[in-house]
Amino acid sequence: MPQDIVSPFLTVDEAAAYLRLKKHTLDNMRWQGTGPRFRKHGGRILYHRDELKEWSDGLRRRSTSGRTD
Repeated sequence: MPQDIVSPFLTVDEAAAYLRLKKHTLDNMRWQGTGPRFRKHGGRILYHRDELKEWSDGLRRRSTSGRTD
């Protein structure tokens, strides 16, 4: 890919780093259906940056008691 093109799509490794998760954790979340939305382009699993942020925003909490915003 030319260096001047910035793709909004991240690989599993890049998405895990973006979310500060281990790749294995993100893999498990995808398998369980609890993680962020993803796409398959050919055989590759890709995550869109905006959807990663949207998923993360949905996990916001005010306390550790489990109550949401």
